[in-house]
Amino acid sequence: MKIPVIAVFDIGKTNKKLLLFNEHYQVVFEQSRNLAEAVDEDGFPCEDLDSLKLFVLNTMRSVFRDPCFDIKAVNFSSYGASLVYLDENGQPLTPLYNYLKPYPDELLEQFYSKYGGKEEFAYKTASPVLGSLNSGMQLYRIKYERPELLQKIKTVLHLPQYLSYLISGKLVTDITSIGCHTNFWDFSKNEYHQWLRDEGLMDKLAPIAASDERIETSFEGHVFDAGIGLHDSSAAIIPYLISFTEPFVLISTGTWCISLNPFNASPLTKEELESDCLCYLQYKGTPVKASRLFAGHEHEQEVNRIAEYYHQPKSRFEEMSFDKSLLKLENEGENEQDFSKQDLSDFESDAAAYHHLILSLVRKQKRSTQLIISGSNVNRIFVDGGFSKNSIYMNLLSFMFPEMEVFAASMAQATAMGTALVVHRSFGDIPTPNDLIELKFYSGK
Repeated sequence: MKIPVIAVFDIGKTNKKLLLFNEHYQVVFEQSRNLAEAVDEDGFPCEDLDSLKLFVLNTMRSVFRDPCFDIKAVNFSSYGASLVYLDENGQPLTPLYNYLKPYPDELLEQFYSKYGGKEEFAYKTASPVLGSLNSGMQLYRIKYERPELLQKIKTVLHLPQYLSYLISGKLVTDITSIGCHTNFWDFSKNEYHQWLRDEGLMDKLAPIAASDERIETSFEGHVFDAGIGLHDSSAAIIPYLISFTEPFVLISTGTWCISLNPFNASPLTKEELESDCLCYLQYKGTPVKASRLFAGHEHEQEVNRIAEYYHQPKSRFEEMSFDKSLLKLENEGENEQDFSKQDLSDFESDAAAYHHLILSLVRKQKRSTQLIISGSNVNRIFVDGGFSKNSIYMNLLSFMFPEMEVFAASMAQATAMGTALVVHRSFGDIPTPNDLIELKFYSGK
């Protein structure tokens, strides 16, 4: 008998995954691929859209041919700040420009001077000034650098909605993609910012659909529901919003460690914006205050440095146990220098060096997370992703937040699970399981 499943494409910058979830949200099948990057017309690295399209379509065909599974729905999550420009025939006109691509200073100044200055604009759009990472700025750049291209653009889609479009054929915009540091959304008015109208760009945007909308779709003779796609950081919080009613903060850890507080409705302050805070829109359309830290990236760089210096395999640090004696926590202060500037000969062992690296990262994490806790009645912190499995990180985090209940949360793929949960009704009239998330408590006392 075939297993009813929801299929999710979880598209990261490097890793592209397809996961199949059964009705209990257990992963019953997983396929992963790394796709080689392409370059844009300036030679800057970018996602290869053709390869990505082939991966989605070929993987879809293979799972539909599998006699074990009955696919009830397909949904998509991917990284944000990436736009696909379609012509009148629904074909991409450009490469998928990389959000790390440098943005011209002159054009940046032109935009912000026209629309109220950086501080005021960032306040209204809950988007720190991030250049190409503000995806709206990519569209603005096309208007002024390549006006002939703009004339050919019929529809602009965020990457998750482009992936959905490949299967459903429907052109829509999703609120979680608009609401992630895009410069598109005016949080003070809860609508698109006026600059899009002033620049004559509103007609390029597909209509907004509900994040949990399901499109009845036929693909090579198979009928199923297609979701409209979600921004990955917004998808990752959905299992928590469904499972817990008491206020919490989620620290979603990976290359970026993003602290998300869905229980803080206060407007972003100038100080928070300057400290890399922003607001996301969660799948029901309400704001989630967030702060970002590039901690996973720093961890990777510094582990390489420690492993090389001590002639140890990097795998040694993956399972290292917490040893409090290697740190002087009772003299905890905030004045320790950044670990990247630390001479490794100062440490008596590789374990001591690694403990101090994690301590340095957790200090930064405390400052980052504290920004979005202030002013809310949160007393729980959940950590998921890579650092949730790191006992040194978790013990030190609980030490830094002694007044909080700190939990390592584990589940089968938070982002993909959240993406599946929004189309849960495709399973029929069955309740959502109440054991989606496994928690491990850490006490810093």
